[in-house]
Amino acid sequence: MAVETITFGCRLNAYEGAVMQAEAEKAGLDNAIIINTCAVTAEAVRQAKQAVRKARREHPDARIIVTGCAAQTEARTFGDMAEVDLVIGNEDKLKAESYQPLLFGAPLNDKVQVNDIMSVRETAGHLIEGMDGRTRAFVQVQNGCDHRCTFCIIPFGRGPSRSVPMGLVVEQIRKLVGNSYREVVLTGVDITSYGPDLPGAPSLGKLTQAILKHVPDLPRLRISSIDCIEADPALYEAMAEKRLMPHLHLSLQSGDDLILKRMKRRHLRADALAVIEKLRAVRPDIVFGADIIAGFPTESDAMFERSVSFIAEAGLTYIHAFPYSPRAGTPAARMPQVDRGIARRRAARLRAAGERQVAQLCQSRLGAVEHVLVEHDGLGRTEQFVPVHVPGAAAGDLLSVRITGTRPDGLTGEVLHEAAA
Repeated sequence: MAVETITFGCRLNAYEGAVMQAEAEKAGLDNAIIINTCAVTAEAVRQAKQAVRKARREHPDARIIVTGCAAQTEARTFGDMAEVDLVIGNEDKLKAESYQPLLFGAPLNDKVQVNDIMSVRETAGHLIEGMDGRTRAFVQVQNGCDHRCTFCIIPFGRGPSRSVPMGLVVEQIRKLVGNSYREVVLTGVDITSYGPDLPGAPSLGKLTQAILKHVPDLPRLRISSIDCIEADPALYEAMAEKRLMPHLHLSLQSGDDLILKRMKRRHLRADALAVIEKLRAVRPDIVFGADIIAGFPTESDAMFERSVSFIAEAGLTYIHAFPYSPRAGTPAARMPQVDRGIARRRAARLRAAGERQVAQLCQSRLGAVEHVLVEHDGLGRTEQFVPVHVPGAAAGDLLSVRITGTRPDGLTGEVLHEAAA
């Protein structure tokens, strides 16, 4: 076995997992498993620990390395696990030299190699040739977060917000396009905070416009989760460009104003609706997903119902709903808690509401012609990120497809011809 990476969590983690594997292999490491953790919920941390134990059972001679956000925020917890050989913090996990201590076989003086992430001020641009097994690539343009939502531990795992210079981002995307990638996803921890730390203080919208202008051979550009209140004028302008995909995931968290205030979010319900309406005016075919927390401390039945009603009122589709999970050290963990069973049932209702919205979206596409990027086994995605099964299509194909039916996981279609790039 060479180096295997097991990644939990967000799209940024998926990107970083590919970089870590390449850096560890560059260092000469082999017979190793890197567990790239997430700290968003207590359940994510539990799953990471479970993965560590499983990896040791199945590969008793392998070196096991734990890194990522949970390794940063709970370094000693993982360091105390007998199955773990090394714990690497978020600042150092993307550096080849961080993996070299394991090459010499001698016991480390301290297997926990985690620094003060809040002191980090620079984000390096990591160029990779591509991501194995994927037809789209994730490009990190930003890391860290300067906000302090009362439920969130991530700023303490990722550190302050810092941005990758625009020129490095453009060059990385050019390299990916040269390696036949047809779609690139811009990702980060708080992507709409991109730019204030760079010369000239560019914005996410300005970065998006620069990519579309300077990488004309990129067929599809996609933006990951955004904080709607930070959407800048240039981002609205960029959304009119057809190569920017009409799908955005909103960091919404609740549809109730009082809960949003207790979360210390910077938007209210009306603000989110206004952003959605403004973006739809620019791009009528756009679809939206959203993160919503169920059972946040003090959330009453009436408050929760406002989150449910927001899904239909805003026309949201892909809902990432999860029950609130208290994270030690955050203000929300000290607030009056909602019963865990109630929170889980509320999350299930939110997911069901989202599934109904997705079903309506799929029905509305019957007979339409969609541009579909095929990923694997004849399964692709429309511009709005709806899954489409296209029998016989090859991975990497960008096709014009007539939608002929629906499936439990999306749509079915027949190929008309290859789509224009």
